[in-house]
Amino acid sequence: MLAKLKDLLQRHREIIIYIVFGIVVTLVNFAVYLPLHNLAGLSAAVSNCIAWVVAVLVAFLTNKPFVFKSHDWSWKTVSRELSAFIIYRIASGVMETVILLLTVDLFGWDGNIMKILTSIFVVIANYVASKFLVFKASGE
Repeated sequence: MLAKLKDLLQRHREIIIYIVFGIVVTLVNFAVYLPLHNLAGLSAAVSNCIAWVVAVLVAFLTNKPFVFKSHDWSWKTVSRELSAFIIYRIASGVMETVILLLTVDLFGWDGNIMKILTSIFVVIANYVASKFLVFKASGE
C-alpha cells in the first residue's frame, strides 16, 4: 500500500507541488484582494489588479525552481522564462479582471464568490501555460 502511494506521488509530483504552491499563491492573492475590496472599499477590478501583481511575483519565484525544476538563473534563461510567464499571467489576469468587472462591478454579484470561481479557472489555465509554454525547455 505504501509503495503504491509513493509511486502515485512520484508520478504526479509536479501537479501535486503545483497545487500546493498554487494554494500558497492563491492565499497571497486573497490576502491582498480581500482587505482592499472589503476594508479599503476599492473596486473588485482595482483590488484584483494589485493582488495579481503580488501573486505573479510569488508564483514565478516558486514555480520556476520547485514545480518545474528550472534551476538556471542566468539572465538569458530568467529573462525568457519571466517574459513568457508574465505574458501568460497578463492574459489570465486580464481575463479574471474582466470577469470580475462584469459580474461584480456591473452586475452586482458577490465579489468574494466570483473571486473564488474565477480563481479556479485561472489556476488551471496558468498550469497549462507554465507547463507547456514557459518552462518547457528547462524542465527536467
